Amino acid sequence: MADDGAGKGKKSGALGDLVKAESMIQLAIALPAGCLIGWLVGSWLDGHFHQNWIGIVGIVLGAVAGFIQIFTTAARFLKRD
Repeated sequence: MADDGAGKGKKSGALGDLVKAESMIQLAIALPAGCLIGWLVGSWLDGHFHQNWIGIVGIVLGAVAGFIQIFTTAARFLKRD
């Protein structure tokens, strides 16, 4: 804990490459994960409230959340470079 300012610089080498790879993996997983979670929650709500349209709304909201995550991660990645 003595070097609190050590991690604030630009990362280079193998650790920096791993951070970039992790950011790219987040981009690849964000949209499908958002859609899947939205569909699961929507399907559960469909069964709970005896409706048929909430699952579709869940997928759409999950896709929107996935796109927001993609744009946020991409903006952070581009700002870092």
